[in-house]
Amino acid sequence: MRILLTGANGYVGRRLLPELLSQGHEVICCVRDKNRLGLDKATLEKVILWEVDFLHPIHLENLPEKIDVAYYLIHSMTSSTSDFDVMEGQSAHNFNLYMNEIGVKQVIYLSGIVNNSELSKHLQSRKNVEDILFEGNFNTTVLRAGIIVGSGSSSFEIIRDLCEKLPVMVTPKWVLTKCQPIAIRDVIHYLTGVLLKEEHYNKSYDIGGPNVITYKEMMLLYSKTRGIKLWIFTLPVMSPKLSSYWLYFVTSTSYKLAVNLVDSMKMEVVCQNNDLQKALGIKPITYVDAIKLAFLKIEQNLVISSWKDSLVSSRFKENFSEFIQIPTYGCLKDHKMSTVTNIEKTLDNIWSIGGDKGWYYGNWMWKIRGFLDKLFGGVGLRRGRTHPTHLDNGDALDFWRVLVANKEEKRLLLYAEMRLPGEAWLEFRIDNDNKLHQIATFRPKGLLGRLYWYSLVPFHFFIFGGMIKNITK
Repeated sequence: MRILLTGANGYVGRRLLPELLSQGHEVICCVRDKNRLGLDKATLEKVILWEVDFLHPIHLENLPEKIDVAYYLIHSMTSSTSDFDVMEGQSAHNFNLYMNEIGVKQVIYLSGIVNNSELSKHLQSRKNVEDILFEGNFNTTVLRAGIIVGSGSSSFEIIRDLCEKLPVMVTPKWVLTKCQPIAIRDVIHYLTGVLLKEEHYNKSYDIGGPNVITYKEMMLLYSKTRGIKLWIFTLPVMSPKLSSYWLYFVTSTSYKLAVNLVDSMKMEVVCQNNDLQKALGIKPITYVDAIKLAFLKIEQNLVISSWKDSLVSSRFKENFSEFIQIPTYGCLKDHKMSTVTNIEKTLDNIWSIGGDKGWYYGNWMWKIRGFLDKLFGGVGLRRGRTHPTHLDNGDALDFWRVLVANKEEKRLLLYAEMRLPGEAWLEFRIDNDNKLHQIATFRPKGLLGRLYWYSLVPFHFFIFGGMIKNITK
């Protein structure tokens, strides 16, 4: 079967791809920027890439042919707090035009549960996208999910952050809202189970796990499963703005995502009965078992994807590739160089930088910078990294984004996503003379940018000097 996979860089897309390949399907990965598709060489050889942005005007040249099924896994909830619904509608309209031209047989859309009479802006946007897709000249199957639980999912990571960091919580009353969480592996089973099944054409189904629980119960069950003591005191107020700031500062989520999540948490997301689970023979995993499976993956360093690695957690608004070429004009640099005696060990050190490992020197200063970044609306350090020793192009790395991770060329290039009066790159490169070049490049914006750089020169002397020394030790 020939399948088009949109959102191939996203959390669900990265989980779905290996399952489709293992079933013998031919997969076309639909991405906005092929340079950041973090797949190993063996997987890249098995897939076809189609570079397209559904928010841009359509171009009907060089379209993929003979597509049987297309997965629609696109959303813009973290791109904006105001007009993401307009962006999602435009994206769906353009997708329809492409699919009508290609002549796809079936489109499968992963949506949200929309059973309330009044919907949040996020869920109303998901419903609008459903309506748009149903207008296409193809058969549409919609799967509506609520909270998705799995290693690296935004919901799981937020609950994990809250419970691990706050033994005592004073929470707004939205934590008493009911939901029906579903394990990521069950989501994948549903997504693959309805492939070209005519009995599921032009229908919408709610999908969820066996437990209907409140957000408070979710946190308490998480803590019990992890052996953590947790006390939650609920206030009789909703306070969406205060709740958004609470999530933003305590967890690794972005402020835009926090605002949209809190807006949706006022709505119950509980499944309506349908026969899909029985028709596909799926026995859903309990919420507690989903937590245990998630940590099994984490402990074995087998986390395939994380929401933090997708561009939804990024500050990128332009094309990812535009930042790979480091500018030279009008830039300020800190260039350190050191002879490498053990190339393999040095590369391993470079590829392990950030996250729990830290930055090899002055970690307390990096943490202060991360805290200040959060105060000014940045991403901070809490995103960490998905894998302790492996990096792919496009991965999130604390408040950096990986632009190039090429061990064969002995080069790692990072782009800063913290709040700055300019743009910054950090490069590690080992040359043919076995010398490590550690280059921090800053392109300031105006006088403020230059003042910022020169005010940090004394700190750079110690931080960057200590960093390269410890990396090559």
